[in-house]
Amino acid sequence: MAKLKLSLATTDYDHFRDFRLGTVQAEGIETIWSMLGHHEIFARFTFDREWDAAELSFAKFTAQVTRKDSDIIGLPVVCSRLFRFSSFYVNKKSKIRTAKDLKGKTIGSPEWAHTAAVYMRGWLNDEHGVALKDVHWYQAGANEAGRIEKVELSLPKGVKLTRVKDKSLSEMLASGEIDCALIARPPDCFRQGHPDIVRLFPDFTEMEDKYYAATKVWPIMHIIALQKHVLDANPWVARNLFNAFLLSKNRSIERLMDPAVSRYPVASLPTYMRKTADRFGNDTFPFGIEENRPTFEQFLRYTFEQGIAHRRAKPEEIFPKGIMTSIRV
Repeated sequence: MAKLKLSLATTDYDHFRDFRLGTVQAEGIETIWSMLGHHEIFARFTFDREWDAAELSFAKFTAQVTRKDSDIIGLPVVCSRLFRFSSFYVNKKSKIRTAKDLKGKTIGSPEWAHTAAVYMRGWLNDEHGVALKDVHWYQAGANEAGRIEKVELSLPKGVKLTRVKDKSLSEMLASGEIDCALIARPPDCFRQGHPDIVRLFPDFTEMEDKYYAATKVWPIMHIIALQKHVLDANPWVARNLFNAFLLSKNRSIERLMDPAVSRYPVASLPTYMRKTADRFGNDTFPFGIEENRPTFEQFLRYTFEQGIAHRRAKPEEIFPKGIMTSIRV
């Protein structure tokens, strides 16, 4: 029987590489893989559904999967995950020294449905009493003007959001037009050494350890979205894809842990990976629902509270039924 051809688009992650190159295969599936930058993938999949499956921002995914009669479903495959305490960049002239100092200030992010910002807006509210309505929010491109919101929003009552089309967040932060940029990648003004631009939390790695120990939340940035019509016609596709992604990820971690085969020219990388294993357990980059339940539950709450998700979904509702059926031999 001929294999089912599926088109798939992701960034070039090492933990997907064995699957993409064919060292690992999904049973019964021939993948036609597009390796592109994630911003291009997000836009093309969100607006035009150009692939059967694609990497997608978790925030944009929740906006689309919670629509009535949504045409996509997720796979509990983690493309990217990062803590985001390092993502607050402030202008020193604004005299912001703590999270609570952000109340009454102006904060910019590239999009409202920007996954890094979703986590940190929720954290500000939950742990520091800085509510969404306590901040004047701005939306603009990170380092280039003109970035647009890609999904529909229903902003909570009292939230003030100003969209700026002709300036970047980097420009606005450097000039003092905004007090803080909440952004996944460092803005140009920070990278280029602007004397007034600093990270609000320079001790972010210590914050990450404490936060994970207290919450077991390890923020997920991007996951894999699958068009439902593929699953409707071939119910076996979801688990077979998941199995291949999982094996590819496990092989990648094994390479990182073994100094004899690590492919990255980074000193002490295997030592760092062992420390990472001490922090997160033997599976340093878990896939699956139960393995990530605290993170899924928190993010689904945050996206609903922030007017991105259309309803407060449960983790089991955003993935195929039975995707994590236990198999023992």
